[in-house]
Amino acid sequence: MHQRFRDLVDHLSPGDVVVVNDSATVAAQLDAESTVRGPVVLHLATELDDGTWVTEVRTPYDASRAVLDAQPGERFVAGAVTVVLEEPYPQDVSSPTGRGNRLWRARVEGPLVSHLRRHGRPIAYGYLPRRYPLSAYQTVFSTRPGSAEMPSAGRPFTHGLVTRLVSRGVAVAPVTLHTGVSSQEAGEAPQPERFAVPASTARLVNAVRAGGGRVVAVGTTVTRALESAVADGGEVVERSGWTERLVTPADPPRRDRPGHGVARPDGLAPAPRRGRGGTRAHPAGLRGGCLVGLPVARVRGRGPAGSLIRSRGGRGRHRRRTRRRRPARRRPSVRSPPSRGRRLRWRDRGR
Repeated sequence: MHQRFRDLVDHLSPGDVVVVNDSATVAAQLDAESTVRGPVVLHLATELDDGTWVTEVRTPYDASRAVLDAQPGERFVAGAVTVVLEEPYPQDVSSPTGRGNRLWRARVEGPLVSHLRRHGRPIAYGYLPRRYPLSAYQTVFSTRPGSAEMPSAGRPFTHGLVTRLVSRGVAVAPVTLHTGVSSQEAGEAPQPERFAVPASTARLVNAVRAGGGRVVAVGTTVTRALESAVADGGEVVERSGWTERLVTPADPPRRDRPGHGVARPDGLAPAPRRGRGGTRAHPAGLRGGCLVGLPVARVRGRGPAGSLIRSRGGRGRHRRRTRRRRPARRRPSVRSPPSRGRRLRWRDRGR
């Protein structure tokens, strides 16, 4: 059964709750000059507690490939900001190819945050036909800046759809999970990410589950945040910090956890990514494409300029819509009625 995403409200009931990620995308891509290799593109994924930054070095000028042969001490200059690579992140030989390192812990010298606001741009990759403004990488829930790439599972939501959900008696509750870079290669697991589950959302999720309602987690970022805030007794509690929680077939959500609704037929999650890499592991119980258990499938959100945004598996990556051109239909030849002059000539021909 295939329906539009706007029909989501018809498949939820009063008393259900939709949990969304309110993280906003920031400008985290920056052109820089290496003292060794010349122009590069830097992805400043996230700031760690000690003030260093998780940094990815990519090729100029479209960031199409990761630079794997960078070395500790290599310096990158971008205006008044200097980024110095210190050590591989999270450990040595972090590249899935078995050689080199893709992510680095880097020391920053200079006003990086203000420089990114003025000269940075949203993280994008080589398959984009052009660059898009930062506003194109936000959802209607984006209120807390911090994501290096867009948590795009919430991209199809509109203000009108949220209004219809609330009017139907469906609650909408926020959590925060700031995403890192999503350019994982084959076999590379997601990195630790900063999250926060507020007390109001925890109370609402617990009350809905106790009353028999459904908890619908919009995307794997929300799944990860909820799973990271489950106490030993199974209830969701207020919690914040860094999470390394991965929902995988080997470690699925437990049935007594409220977050387990995402793997059971009352949760919402993006479709698992196809291809080599993935931004976040998905539970084996996810089925039916983009929606789990709800009778809606193949949900797609429109991005800027007619592009398609892959749900959180692509974390804000836009791919151009490509349609196979249909051959033009040949219209059946219909003889038009003869004009008055032709009718007279036909009449005279019989004489």
